[in-house]
Amino acid sequence: MKLGELETPALLLDADRMAANVTRMRSRMAALGVTLRPHLKTCKSADVARRLFDGATGPVTVSTLKEAEHFLDNGFTDIIYAVGITPGKLEHASRLRERGADLKLLLDNLDAARAVAAHAARRGNLPTLIEIDSDGHRAGVAPEGADLLAIGHCLAAANCLAGVLTHAGASYDCRSVAAIRAMAEQERARTVRAALRLREAGLPCEIVSVGSSPTATYAERLDGVTEVRAGVYVFFDLVMAGIEVCRVEDIALSVLATVIGHQRERGWIITDAGWMAMSRDRGTAKQPVDQGYGLVCDAAGQRLPDLVMIDANQEHGIVAHRSGQPQHTPLLPVGTLLRILPNHACATGAQHDRYHVVRGASDSVEVVWPRFSGW
Repeated sequence: MKLGELETPALLLDADRMAANVTRMRSRMAALGVTLRPHLKTCKSADVARRLFDGATGPVTVSTLKEAEHFLDNGFTDIIYAVGITPGKLEHASRLRERGADLKLLLDNLDAARAVAAHAARRGNLPTLIEIDSDGHRAGVAPEGADLLAIGHCLAAANCLAGVLTHAGASYDCRSVAAIRAMAEQERARTVRAALRLREAGLPCEIVSVGSSPTATYAERLDGVTEVRAGVYVFFDLVMAGIEVCRVEDIALSVLATVIGHQRERGWIITDAGWMAMSRDRGTAKQPVDQGYGLVCDAAGQRLPDLVMIDANQEHGIVAHRSGQPQHTPLLPVGTLLRILPNHACATGAQHDRYHVVRGASDSVEVVWPRFSGW
């Protein structure tokens, strides 16, 4: 199949760029002496997941139990569900473990710990990690707080304490490589400290899990860490490029769109890829360079200078020159194919049910890989 035969909008995946991204991260984690546990929430595809390992099937991270079920069905058994568990999901988690999943849960409060312990007493062991707040970004308990030990004792009494886990989401807000390196060390040090406190209290702490694509890319040492989780590194996106975690040329995901018209006096090119194709994510709006809803490339994946998707309706995308000067916009003919690079690979991918796999500038689709969504 040729790109021109696709009905647009369509999600494209450059297999060569993805392979290079995967190799680079695997090599980096090997050099630092830790296990890489990819986060599959970005790809949501068994076909992509298989290409993250040399024939192995994990370990992996997921963000929904539906993901856990899908990847278990495809042979991935070592799974961390890295979102705080709720009581209503414990039965589902137990069923997955009964089917052979080495599924580990996550929580950051004593109420959830008590629910896990009570459920484990009825249905069997549920290995659980305590989420550590290493950056004030989101969830988690303080490494020096009393809650850590209270939760640890509750889980350990039920034989459910598996370790500690953190996610340095604040790394996405860093504005220099030096700042990301400092965040990576903060992430490491605070999580290792939490593990030490548990062990000093006589509690088990086998797993010390950290990770984000920015900190994984720039961490200088990972002493005391057993594994690193990262997800968006597989595809990368404009947010990652905006904080120097990758180059724009490393972004493996794009949306194929077609020019359907113009507003000439405004210097607008209208495409058939709106926010339903790109998502509403505007993550680069907070960065020094705002990339709108995406950077615009030609059908071969070469950037068209200063063309940005400046606005989006549900099914219409508006492309214009970054300067806002209408005379600078090349009014590309109706029918022209464009590849639009996304702000956030996870959010854009979530709008589609398949990847059309290509290589570089080729206009041939090699294969189609299904992608799933939902909870």
